[in-house]
Amino acid sequence: MPADESTLMQQLELEGLAPSRWTNEPGAVYPAHDHPYGKVLVVVSGSITFTLTDAQRDVCLEPGDRLELAPNTLHSAVVGERGVVCLEAHRPPELAV
Repeated sequence: MPADESTLMQQLELEGLAPSRWTNEPGAVYPAHDHPYGKVLVVVSGSITFTLTDAQRDVCLEPGDRLELAPNTLHSAVVGERGVVCLEAHRPPELAV
């Protein structure tokens, strides 16, 4: 069941973040990469599985689930069979988890 997008957006904004929305089709693959900033991701609908390379673990996100990645965290992802809609925001390195 989809999470309430406007509520999730408001929660992120109350944290001082500037979230944006993105979508992807079923089976889309993001190869391993990292970012110089902290990344906050919340799933609105569908699912996506992140592989945290250095931690050697998978994290499957479904509606309402949140993932925070510290700067320079090597990760890859695969979108689930229903596609995915996410809200994403970035934290400066000094404010990241």
